[in-house]
Amino acid sequence: MDLRIPTTADEVTSSTKEAASWLDAHWQEWVAGGIRIVFIVVLALVLRAMVRKLITQLIARMTKPAEGEAAEPGRLGGLLANTGVVNPERRQQRSEAIGSVLRSVASFTILGTAALMVLSALGVNLAPLLASAGVAGVAIGFGARNLVTDFLSGVFMIMEDQYGVGDEIDTGVATGTVLEVGLRVTKLRGANGEIWYIRNGEVKRIANMSQGWSTASVDVQVGYKEDLVRVEALILETAEALSKESPFDELIWAPFTVLGVESVAADSVVLRLEARTAPGKSALVGRALRQRLKVAFDLSGIKLKEEVVTAAGAAAAAAAVAPMLLVDAGPPSALADPTSPRSLAAAPIPAPARAADESGAGPVKTT
Repeated sequence: MDLRIPTTADEVTSSTKEAASWLDAHWQEWVAGGIRIVFIVVLALVLRAMVRKLITQLIARMTKPAEGEAAEPGRLGGLLANTGVVNPERRQQRSEAIGSVLRSVASFTILGTAALMVLSALGVNLAPLLASAGVAGVAIGFGARNLVTDFLSGVFMIMEDQYGVGDEIDTGVATGTVLEVGLRVTKLRGANGEIWYIRNGEVKRIANMSQGWSTASVDVQVGYKEDLVRVEALILETAEALSKESPFDELIWAPFTVLGVESVAADSVVLRLEARTAPGKSALVGRALRQRLKVAFDLSGIKLKEEVVTAAGAAAAAAAVAPMLLVDAGPPSALADPTSPRSLAAAPIPAPARAADESGAGPVKTT
């Protein structure tokens, strides 16, 4: 194409005729291309709106409560039902998170495909672009594989309701209360007030102490000589009184049961009892029961431990008494040995033997 500016009337006329012929030859393609682009954009927007509406309706059906108190959740509702207990608030939160993720993925897929189709309608060669995108995707995939792992793990954690905001969990690397659940990172508040940021892809196991119910396990130590039947009756009576007090009447979901003797020692016996409590309240219930059992044992005169005299204790007692016995003892006497010279010198003189004379007279005097 000659881009030189025409300077004469003939050149202007010739250039005008060429432009008119070029426009006459290509205007149909432009119109067709414009209509195609408009159609692609409108179709993409309509399809995006329909998909988002379907996702919203699907999430609404998943969170819709079952009709009747004893009704079982539907097939879709069962996907978001907690194991053992259905919590509408938790299901609502999870459904909103899942719906947001699905809508974002659907929008990205539909609008991305529409953008490529528009570029193709404009005559852009997509082969180099797709090849470059493929290479870039592989490079980003290797570099951001941890990010993809964290994202997918977060999605499955939300769908499976492994934990939620307010739950007390143990992830292996940290333990605390969940403050925020993200698709990449979970935020915990530790027991000492610290905040833990845990990548979802690094979590290999999760222990949730706030779902369903908890078990309060209490070990009670009593003296070896105590009547276990009497002790067991007193324990159950104290536990029953505790379960009727506020707020423990709502925290204890099943009565305490004595499982039996846990261990036996020379001076004590340990009994174990358990009860089902509200999630995360087992420690509170256990502390309250121990406090009341201590008061009940004091009033009933039940000993927690028998006093057993051991060999070491007897030796210590004897060692303490021995100095008291030796306080008034004098020095050892040399006369205590009967064979010593002083003992022989102090021995009494034996009496002389009396000899009778032949005539039977009196004793004979000797000088």
